[in-house]
Amino acid sequence: MPRYGFSLALAALLMSAPTVLPARTVYRCLRDGTVSLATAPEPGSRCKAVHIDDNAAKLPNLWGSIGTHHGVLYERQQDGRTVYGTRELPGSVKVLAFTVETPKGAQAHFGMGSMGPPRLDMYPAQFRAAARATGVEDAWLRTIAHVESGFDRMAVSPKGAQGVMQLMPETAKRLGVDDPYSAEQSINAGARQLKQLTALYRGDLTLVAAAYNAGVATVERYGGVPPYAETEDYVAKAIALHSRYQAALNPSVKTRRKTSRTRRKRR
Repeated sequence: MPRYGFSLALAALLMSAPTVLPARTVYRCLRDGTVSLATAPEPGSRCKAVHIDDNAAKLPNLWGSIGTHHGVLYERQQDGRTVYGTRELPGSVKVLAFTVETPKGAQAHFGMGSMGPPRLDMYPAQFRAAARATGVEDAWLRTIAHVESGFDRMAVSPKGAQGVMQLMPETAKRLGVDDPYSAEQSINAGARQLKQLTALYRGDLTLVAAAYNAGVATVERYGGVPPYAETEDYVAKAIALHSRYQAALNPSVKTRRKTSRTRRKRR
C-alpha cells in the first residue's frame, strides 16, 4: 500500500466530516498512552475535539514524531455512520497509509534504561529519603530513574539531559542542583519535579511521565501524550515498570492478595 503525507490523511478525515459549518472537526483521542485521530470520538478513549477552519491555509500537524512516523487511516461503521480514524478498532478496514514528519525542536527522547527486573539495590537510601521529603511514591521515583538512565549517574542523553534522573541543565538549575552527576542531588531534584507534575496532572501518571519526557508545554500543545514515538514508548515502559517496582517494594501486598483469592475459592 502506498504511503501518503499526513496532510492527505488529515484531509481524508476532514472530508468525511459534516460540512454544515465552515469548519471541520477532528477528534484527538488518547488511550493507553497512544494518540489517534478520528472523525468521531473513539469508544474507550479520552477524546478532544479540534476544529479546523475550511479556509485555513495549512492543515495543522496534530500528530508528529521525532524522525518519521508511519500510520494507517482506517474506516469503520459506528452508530450507523462511516467513521475514519488512525487507530485499528474492531471492524476497521484499511484505507491508506501515511507518513508524518518530525515536529521541530521537541525535547522528547528515548529512555536510556532498558526494560528488565526492578533494581532495588541502586541508591536505596536516596530514593527513600526523596520519597519521604516529597511524598512521591518510592516505586515511581525508581521507575523514572530506571527508564531515564538505568540508574547511571554519569549518563548524558543526546538531548543533553544529565544524571540519574536525566534532568535538562535548565531544569536542574531551577531545582538548585549544583552537581548534576551527584546521585543524591539528581534524585532529590527529580522527585521535586515529579511532585510538581503530579500536582499539575492530578495524579495521572501517564501525563506525568509524558511531561517528564517531552515537557509540559508539549503535553499542553497536544492535549495529552504527545504523538512522538519516543514519548509513547517511554510512557508505556514507565507504566509497565511502575507495577513491577510496586510489587518488588511491597511483596506482602501481592501475597495478601493471593491469600485472599485462595480463601474466596475455598469458600
